[in-house]
Amino acid sequence: MSFKRIACIISFVALFASGWSQNNSQHQKGREVYEFSRNLPVYADSLIADLTYPLAWGNSDITDFNEWRRVAQQKVFDCMLMPPPKPAAPNYEAMVLYEEQRNGYKAQKLEIRLSRYYTVPAYVLIPDGKGPFPAINVLHDHGAHLYIGKEKVIRPLACEDSTVINDANEWLSGYGGQYFGDYLAQHGFVVFAADAPMWGERGQKEGPRRDRYDMIAGNMMMYGVDLSAYMTYDDIAGTEFLASMPEVDANRIGCTGWSMGGYRAWMLSALSSRIKAGASVCWMVTTDEQMSSKYSRTENGGFANCLPGLRRWLDYPHIASIACPKPMLFINGRQDKLFPVAGVEKAFRIMHDVWDSQHAGKMLETELWEMPHSCNQQVQQRVLQFFLTHLCSNIK
Repeated sequence: MSFKRIACIISFVALFASGWSQNNSQHQKGREVYEFSRNLPVYADSLIADLTYPLAWGNSDITDFNEWRRVAQQKVFDCMLMPPPKPAAPNYEAMVLYEEQRNGYKAQKLEIRLSRYYTVPAYVLIPDGKGPFPAINVLHDHGAHLYIGKEKVIRPLACEDSTVINDANEWLSGYGGQYFGDYLAQHGFVVFAADAPMWGERGQKEGPRRDRYDMIAGNMMMYGVDLSAYMTYDDIAGTEFLASMPEVDANRIGCTGWSMGGYRAWMLSALSSRIKAGASVCWMVTTDEQMSSKYSRTENGGFANCLPGLRRWLDYPHIASIACPKPMLFINGRQDKLFPVAGVEKAFRIMHDVWDSQHAGKMLETELWEMPHSCNQQVQQRVLQFFLTHLCSNIK
């Protein structure tokens, strides 16, 4: 091939690439006519106006609270798309993979078969001494950080890779430099923490990528599976396993978590009779404020807290109110940019109305702290005192 011919081919390729790049750049600018802006439809406010929550307590024509709670709870389960994952056996199969002694408690890494489809890695902390002990299911956060899950709330065991250990230690900044689960174990609680689907050892072979979460969640829906529902079902099953442990007093189990863990905590409290008290940190709001176009930040938890169709029946505080009259603690931050204060305060009022209607107002504690999105040591101390009051007050 002649030099002249080669030069012509190179010039053509360069011209084509230049044109494609310019054309592609123009496409990235969007059209003059559109229907979506940022992450919301332009008619978002109209969609919000149509949300009337007909099954909320006070909106529903059901006047017996126990009956309302049963119906509302069933509606939540119906909107999960499917029944719980099929169990592998009547009793959960658990294998201890590693064990180490810590200061005042024993730490174990387990593999639990929560369904016939998968096993779930988990950590358990068991206080020294004679049980049975009160127990807490500590639910890890989202944080758009999927590489670790259970290791966010319990100090990784020595069997873990150094990368996992280092990553967990770096993630501690959101928890004020203190492992939440270890802190509770030091004060006499059995503590359980498991990876949620897509986090930690339940992640993607190709590596943890936040942008892949929504795509995988969408693909799972093609099987009739909702990942958010799986997360809640696993939280319920994990609590059942916790109750089956001989070291645990099954009548004194609580749950807590920060951020997505806070969402998981009030969902679990509403849907599991095993939970006797729940504490949620930095996850409560109303949909009208959370999804409004008037804020620069819009919901980005996505499929992690999405149950299809449920918002047509119940808002977040209505679902959390299914837990009434259980003792519940909600803490949010005034500087938390993820949850508008107006929506937090509105949600708190809705829940207080429910607890008050059942003469259980003292069982609901809602607090707004002067802090950002955080679960610092002061918050953890407050949660500890809450559980000592409601799970240990009958212990001499």
